[in-house]
Amino acid sequence: MDIYAQETTIRFADVDQSDTLTMASTFDLFQEAAINHAEILGVGREAMKQSGQVWILSRISVFMERRPPFGEKVAIRTWPRGANKLFAIRDYDIRSSRVDVRGRSGWLVVDLERHRPLRPQTAMDNLPANEGENALPGVNLQGNDPPPSLAVREFAPEQSVLRRVCYSDIDYNGHVNNTRYIQWIQDLIEPEILETAKQMRLDINYISEARYGETIKLYIQPINKNDSPENVLLRGQVPLPCKAAFAIEGRREAASSAEETVTVFRAELQTGK
Repeated sequence: MDIYAQETTIRFADVDQSDTLTMASTFDLFQEAAINHAEILGVGREAMKQSGQVWILSRISVFMERRPPFGEKVAIRTWPRGANKLFAIRDYDIRSSRVDVRGRSGWLVVDLERHRPLRPQTAMDNLPANEGENALPGVNLQGNDPPPSLAVREFAPEQSVLRRVCYSDIDYNGHVNNTRYIQWIQDLIEPEILETAKQMRLDINYISEARYGETIKLYIQPINKNDSPENVLLRGQVPLPCKAAFAIEGRREAASSAEETVTVFRAELQTGK
């Protein structure tokens, strides 16, 4: 199956006070579709484990051009898009009568024993490349470029809050699930900004694992994306005009002065009218 599709209805749990789909719920929908498709393609969790490998989500970008409302019937679609250097690319979209949401992710194939990335072709030789099926192609409109590598930023100490990793954050692999970080990010933003946003784009780089009991310091600061060169290049894939934009970063607190603070993720969120 080159392109996997599953129909669903936007649930009450998927929406905020705007009565439309949230970014965190979008990540949940994409995650489940990707897991289901990987199983069908023979590269699911157990198959990869038997070969001594595991999929690790490294980057993902999602653009909500329209936020489907509660009760609307939609189709969640996902498909592999070949490899680009170390990244296996997977695209997504959500469709009603039109394409409402577009996404692109970059995955690493990691050796379970050595914990080192492998050439993605080791798991992708028999997977469809779906050439030309670009959900969110980035700057290279004809290619399969991975989601962007986000800039390293300086944050003031007063721009941070602490969050302890709890039971409900942890997934089967024993670390914070990638979708949980999106909930953390949403909790940093004023509700009115998210509830009034007609369009949103979130880019996130997953850099290091976070595990139960660890303390993560979350930083956030406003940024100006409206007239940035990358936004001009990505017209049609970002909210323009941009109403509000933020850089967010999560860092693991060092257990002692001898240890270094480790960056767990970097993200950028943009909202539009």
